[in-house]
Formats: sequence, structure tokens, C-alpha cells
Amino acid sequence: MLVLVHGTAALVAVTGLARTLWQGLEEPGAALAFGLLVAVGELSRWRGTEGRESAPLGAAGALAYALFGVDGGAPTQHGTAQVVAVVVAAALAGCVPHVARGQGPTADHLARRVLTVAFAAVCFQPLCSRGALREWSGPAYVLLVVALLVLTVLCDAVLAAVLARSRTGWPLSPLLRDELRALLGIGSAVCATGVVMSLAVAVVGLWALPVFSLPLLLTQLSFRRYAGVRATYRQTIASLARATEIAGYTPAGHARRVAALSRAVGRELGLSGPELTVLEHAALMHDIGQLSLVDPVPAGATAVLPAEEQRRIALLGGAVVRQTGVDAEVAVVVERQADPYRDQPVSARIVRAVNAYEEKTRDAGPGGPLRALEELRLGTARDYQPEVVESLARVLLNQRGTAAAPWGA
Repeated sequence: MLVLVHGTAALVAVTGLARTLWQGLEEPGAALAFGLLVAVGELSRWRGTEGRESAPLGAAGALAYALFGVDGGAPTQHGTAQVVAVVVAAALAGCVPHVARGQGPTADHLARRVLTVAFAAVCFQPLCSRGALREWSGPAYVLLVVALLVLTVLCDAVLAAVLARSRTGWPLSPLLRDELRALLGIGSAVCATGVVMSLAVAVVGLWALPVFSLPLLLTQLSFRRYAGVRATYRQTIASLARATEIAGYTPAGHARRVAALSRAVGRELGLSGPELTVLEHAALMHDIGQLSLVDPVPAGATAVLPAEEQRRIALLGGAVVRQTGVDAEVAVVVERQADPYRDQPVSARIVRAVNAYEEKTRDAGPGGPLRALEELRLGTARDYQPEVVESLARVLLNQRGTAAAPWGA
């Protein structure tokens, strides 16, 4: 699928560039204005949460050019191929500084940009060239532009989810759900700006571009600050989680390993982005209740303790988490991690199984992972959910080639 998407995007880009070079550039002033807007958008691009490439101004400018059919009351004739060519050339020009710093955009980011812009242009530009839009005016024209833009962003969301599925093997449904949820954030600002730009240029001309770019730039700045706050929040949680390691209650790196593996298992089970965040934070802090113990548990291995002792440590941990001001959902997962799995939320089931696996394999030698998985499977009557254990086995198989036999084998 990756080869197909990237190959299609490359073919569309090359075709658009070649045809534009052969036929010449129509309306060069408008092409330069939109090209500069896309290039500036790419220059201000940043890598957001979960590794997403985010260039909202570039995306809005590209969509506005794809839906650009009237310039100050005069119809345009630039066509689909020129839209693709200008966006590709501008995006590549805007990427040069990032490439020079070793932070070039991913192939997925560029492929999505090319294909979504081509989709919008194919839907809109032929209607404009044939004069079919002259019969549309006022609210009808606005509704047409909005409808085409909605179809385009939905197409982009599906494309992003498919690419992520191809790269990671994670379930498609939660990936698509995360992409659609992202549209409610800066995605909605991109869509609104793209529509307003295309409509404003149709009335007042190209002077509308810098005017309507400023609000999106301010919105982008706010989102970057919000992303920075979230990153700081996660670093604070990670620092709190290290308190048990510094105090000698748990081995170094234990919380980090449990958090990484728990997140992978959560992805395998189809958890959404916010659910994965709660899961990761709870996994980082799952042992913090041990700070309340007078006598440390040997090697911090709580999975071998009696059920009542495990539950007491979990409740102590939940109380500590609540006092830190961390999200209450994280505290619930921490304090419920020692309950029978049928009474637990899914995040607590994951943390319990992954923590037990990590403890059992810590010093178990080459055959430790297989033995640990078998012990977890034997505990599925009460302690560990079978689906979580098998998801853990699949994640380990994908990550390290562990020869974990499927359930019932």
C-alpha cells in the first residue's frame, strides 16, 4: 500500500509539472501568490504529537488554490495540472531549510499533500473551466466549495489512516478515528481558512491571501504552545515515575519499558489517541505506590506478592497520583491495576499484564519471554485478560521475533 500511494503521488506530481512546463504558466501572478503562501506554510511546519507533520498554512493555501476559480470577479483558466505543479514546487521549496537541518518532511506528508490537492482540483477545476460555475452564485457557490472541501479533508483523513496502518500494522478503525478527531482541532481552522481564502479572492482579489493567513498563523502558534505544554506535562510524569527508581524501589528503566510496551499493546487492541495517553501515563506511574512502603519489595516485583498486598500498593499509588494533580483517569488505572481483570478498565488490564511480563522476563535469560507468556496464560482465569495476553504476544512477535505460540496452540 505504501508503494502504491507514494507511486501514485509521484506520478501525479510529475504529470502536473510536465504538463505545466509544456503548456506554460497561466495567470502567473496568482500562481506566484499561492505558491509563496504554500512555501511559507511549509517553512513554518512542525512535527506535532505522535510524529504528525503539521503545516496548516501550507495545507490551507494549497486547498484554496485547488478551489480557486474566480479572481476579483474574473474567471480563471489555470486548470488541475497547474494546481498540482504549483503546490508541489512550492512545497518542495519550503522544505529546503528543513532538509538542510536534517528534518525533512516524510514521504507520507508529501504524498498526502499531492493527492488531496489533486483530488480537490479534479473535482473543482473542470467545472470552472467549462463555465458550469457561472450558474452558481451566492450561498449555492459557498455550499459547493464547502462540500468539496469536506470531501477533500475526509479523503485526506482516510489516506493518513491507511498510510499509518501500512507502516505500523495497527488497526485501521482507531487510526481513522484519531485522524477525524484531529479535524476538530487545527484541522477545522485549516478547512475554514481554505474556504474563506477561495471565496475572498473571488471577490476582492489576491490581497485577501495575506489578510486571511494571519488568523491561521496565530492559531498555529497557539497549537504549538499547547503541544509544548503537553510535552512538558509528559516529562513531568516521567520524572515522577523515576522517583521509585531513584529511591531504589524498582530497577532502572522499568517504568519506561512498561509504558512503551503497554502503549504498543493498546494500539494493537484498538485504543484511541486519548486512551493511549492515559494508558501511557498510568504505566509510567504504576509503581509509585511503592514509595509508601517501609520495606521495599525485592527488585520491585509486585506481581509475585499476595493479591491483598498488590491491591494495597495499587491503592496507595492511586492516592499519590491524585495528589500530584495528574488526570483522575490515570489515578483510576493505577489503583485498579491489582483487581481481578473482569472488574478492571481495559487500560488497567494492559498495565497489569505488561508489568507482570516485564518482571518475569527481567533476569530470566533467553527462554524467559516464552515462559513468562505461558505463566500469564495460566493466570487468565482471574488475573489477566486472555485478549490482552494474546495481544502482548503479537506485539512481541512483531517487535522482537519472539516465537510466541498463539492461544490454545
